[in-house]
Amino acid sequence: MAELSTTDVTKFATRDAIVALEHCKSQFDAACSKSLALFESSGTWQTSGAKAAKNWVIKKTRMSGKEVTRQVVRGRELRHLPLFAASWTAGKISGAHMDVVSKLRRPKTKAFLKRDEEMLVTEAERLTFRQFVRFCQYWDQLADPDGVEQAALEREARRDVWLDESFEGTYLGGMTMTSVGGLIVRNELNRLEQELFEEDWAKTKETLGREPLGDEIIRTIHQRRHDALVQMAIRSATAPADGHAPAPLFNVLVDFHTLQGRVCELAQGTVVTPGSLLPWLERADFERATFDPPNRVDIGVKQRLFTGATRRAIAIRDRECQHEFCEESPDRCECDHILEFSKGGLTTQENGRLLCPFHNRLRNRQIDDNQRPPPRE
Repeated sequence: MAELSTTDVTKFATRDAIVALEHCKSQFDAACSKSLALFESSGTWQTSGAKAAKNWVIKKTRMSGKEVTRQVVRGRELRHLPLFAASWTAGKISGAHMDVVSKLRRPKTKAFLKRDEEMLVTEAERLTFRQFVRFCQYWDQLADPDGVEQAALEREARRDVWLDESFEGTYLGGMTMTSVGGLIVRNELNRLEQELFEEDWAKTKETLGREPLGDEIIRTIHQRRHDALVQMAIRSATAPADGHAPAPLFNVLVDFHTLQGRVCELAQGTVVTPGSLLPWLERADFERATFDPPNRVDIGVKQRLFTGATRRAIAIRDRECQHEFCEESPDRCECDHILEFSKGGLTTQENGRLLCPFHNRLRNRQIDDNQRPPPRE
């Protein structure tokens, strides 16, 4: 370690070196967590008069209590998850993976976790972290369906919004929203903010006589979000009592080959329990999507047809930007032709894929077809 601290780190600023360093860091973190857990159980810290091993470590290392607790908990869990311990020790996964799996080990699930540990480790080493979290959420639903539904009800009970006037006359607030409610509010807030952005862009362009730069627009994104929220309140107050509220649309994914029929996500990829959707059954439209091999999605509609069904099928199938180094959610992506329309490419599911605006523009700037990232399988 002393040698590393005096080494010119510029030689590590390469792709291969970064990967190697992160693997070494994971190995070192695993060793620290194991050692801390053993130190805690040894009781040798008691002779110093400390109340707990955590207090001794905090005092001697000046680490935060939160970080010490995290390391100790990880070390304890390693005793019950030998395959995850081996993978972390080898630097193939990180401590964050251990945090995810630790939450899966409960009295009702520990036997299933022991049975499926090898499968979960394989997925942890194969998937991105975000994908692994989603995989574990589905595993948890299958292992303890009643438990996850109860946890969902408890999260829903913690929903809260507060808005209080400050001594300056401005208002301060915060919110904790459910997955479904938060998505509905966020989507409408983003929609109105986009409308305000387009208005601001046009006004600024007219004033300057040219395309404006980002910092030249008359309102910041935070100011537009504030004004969009006020606009939502004004529209709510002026809406007729007997007006027709738009029904939310939920996509229910069905993939028997992968997860034995249980795939339940919101549009941006948030995993929800089936019970979370029950209160919406009479207020929302549900769309069933069945995955057929190899990657085609057949859309079934409820009492009406949808415009843009092909795009929605691609969004449901891909579920994120298809560039190798991106995980942007479908609601922030564009649908792109794999083989350009100008070259005879058809507007079909097979020839479409999701790309976020950045990677869609990047792809279109690339001249050599061989440089374009291939679609994921």
